[in-house]
Amino acid sequence: MIRTILAAAALALSGCATLSAPEAAPAPATAHSVEAYAAPERELMVPVEGGDVYVRVNGDLDAAPPVVFLHGGPGGTHNGLASMLGLANERAVILYDQLDSGRSDHPNDPANWRVERFVEELETIRRTLGIERWHVVGHSWGSAIALEYAAKYPQHVASTVLGGTYINTERWIADANRLLEELPQDVQQTIAACGTDAPPSAQECTQATNAFYAEFNRREPASAQLRAYSAAIGGRGFNPVIYNAMWGPSEFRSKGSLKTYDAVPLLAKIDGSRTLFLIGQYDEARIDTVEEYVRMTPGAEFGVVPGAAHGFMTDRPMESEAILRAWMARHDAP
Repeated sequence: MIRTILAAAALALSGCATLSAPEAAPAPATAHSVEAYAAPERELMVPVEGGDVYVRVNGDLDAAPPVVFLHGGPGGTHNGLASMLGLANERAVILYDQLDSGRSDHPNDPANWRVERFVEELETIRRTLGIERWHVVGHSWGSAIALEYAAKYPQHVASTVLGGTYINTERWIADANRLLEELPQDVQQTIAACGTDAPPSAQECTQATNAFYAEFNRREPASAQLRAYSAAIGGRGFNPVIYNAMWGPSEFRSKGSLKTYDAVPLLAKIDGSRTLFLIGQYDEARIDTVEEYVRMTPGAEFGVVPGAAHGFMTDRPMESEAILRAWMARHDAP
């Protein structure tokens, strides 16, 4: 889910009654010369509470229930999720940047940094695009939004995918610290010292944190396609302001507004038969923890992307796409 501010630069390319929604204004034109990622067929700036959010669409919205992807962070971008655009040959693929992220507006107003506002942001996008039912795929922090959305708006959810599953802060931190024990002692000691009032240099902290991420966040370097897309799409990228306010300065402890977040009780309120938990083999979301979540969600399924870490959609895009393609095809019908 979550990235330390010290390592943010290194991970910036990685990367939730019917009322009529306000009409969305067109987004500024962007040059797209991306090697493998398709250019958007439609771009919108959608008005939501607090500002406008960037939305891009590929594929036919009427061909089958569309899929919307929710990026991680808080403060990440949709860029890494563009690796799933191949799904647009069967259904519309919708990517967007949450408020204060990427190409969306950056008011940086703490009043907007509420989980329920992010849920309503997603619902506003659905209404704006005129979609009745869609597949909701959350990744990392986006999983929390996806779970909250599925519990509140089940009538609009064809299926829910909780990818790189973050839905409880206490468990996330415990797992991160448990995984840290698998790394060399010097890395563990440096990361521990980085959380004190007298930390080592920023360079030492960044190197130690990157050693953790190399094992559990993303095992493959950013592809040429992802680098080209991130350069072409523009925007302001990862936003450390919202990340620090909602989470905090370290992967291994939380001081922000999410420090007591717990959405686990919602697992009993969603349709488990339409819920997939999906993680990488070496994910920060530990298999043991996610297996517990699966048991709390009757009828839910569990998938593991082989060879991948937390960023499984960029580590193993072909395998991730295949899993999602088959999953959604089985759950298109009401």
